[in-house]
Amino acid sequence: MCPAWVLLTVCSLVLGATGGPSQDSCSQVLHSGVKPGFPKTIKTDNPDVLRAARHSAERFNNCSNDVFLFKESRVRRALVQVVKGLKFMLDVDIGRTTCKKTGHPSLDDCDFQTNRTLKRALSCYSEVWVVPWLQSFQVPVLRCH
Repeated sequence: MCPAWVLLTVCSLVLGATGGPSQDSCSQVLHSGVKPGFPKTIKTDNPDVLRAARHSAERFNNCSNDVFLFKESRVRRALVQVVKGLKFMLDVDIGRTTCKKTGHPSLDDCDFQTNRTLKRALSCYSEVWVVPWLQSFQVPVLRCH
């Protein structure tokens, strides 16, 4: 349940944007189905989604004992939730690259493995928290199989 001041603020913003009161303008906002804090589907090619997918791959690399780096190959599904920043919930595929961890190259410069014995792909679910005004991110959830 929203506090009354939040509802009044939303109604005031709607009235200000529309130039004045209209029939049921506040009830339209209150019953629109859009609720703050609820996850919303976002395009998988959105630049913010792609950055979040990269953070997921980097987290995997930091947690993995693999000799080679992995990077994101495809984002299959993306949701975003606005809560003290942005929380991205991603279904992402990652693949082993030709770059070794010891070289610390940029993942942009790493090609995917083509050698059949070294090639490896994983499907992951990750949650990436981004706070743009603090320029910070965290990957508290990362499950790959």
